[in-house]
Amino acid sequence: MTLRLILVAVLAIVASAMVLAQDNRPLSPSGIAAAQVQGKYVKPTGRGAPALGGEAYQGGKWIEITYGRPLKRGRDLWGSGAEYGKAALVGAPIWRAGANVSTRLKTEVPLVINDKTIAPGEYSLFIDLKPNNWTFVVSTWPAQTRFDPNNKDALWGSYNYTPDKDVVRAPMMLSTLPVSIEQLTWEFTDMSDAGGKMTIMWDKTMASVPFKVGS
Repeated sequence: MTLRLILVAVLAIVASAMVLAQDNRPLSPSGIAAAQVQGKYVKPTGRGAPALGGEAYQGGKWIEITYGRPLKRGRDLWGSGAEYGKAALVGAPIWRAGANVSTRLKTEVPLVINDKTIAPGEYSLFIDLKPNNWTFVVSTWPAQTRFDPNNKDALWGSYNYTPDKDVVRAPMMLSTLPVSIEQLTWEFTDMSDAGGKMTIMWDKTMASVPFKVGS
């Protein structure tokens, strides 16, 4: 009887720990979108590489977007009329295109966007939301990793954003998806060594901006 009571108590503790662990999950988990360009596939001697095609990709340069991934959870994301985009802004002057820490672009190669070249490095990404008119913004604003209202030299999300540090503004191509995407997702689409598109999807909206890999 005593052993059974101990077992029941242990199971109750484990169940409580699992519930607490679930409750402690962030509402907007972090994510990363990545592409690699300008490398080459090499066939190793012997058994080959444990990858599709049996070849190893060497010498590639990375392009990455790191961002918070909020879930829709039944919300009306965009609104309409004069209220369009205000729910996503949450009081900020521009959308962080993610959640929590500012969405960040890190590139090891020059990128040409809207006929402007940005050098390799790290940048913040924002989207200026207007009905049927989204603008992709690359900015040199640094990002706060933890919210500090006294830090005026870096942003948390897009609060206190100003356009003076913008390096690129580009119109985005908007389209309607046939399905609803629950969790905000950035992806690199239509990729080649010459370039591709940076694409964001949430609910039934997809917006993308083309880019070229510079020399």
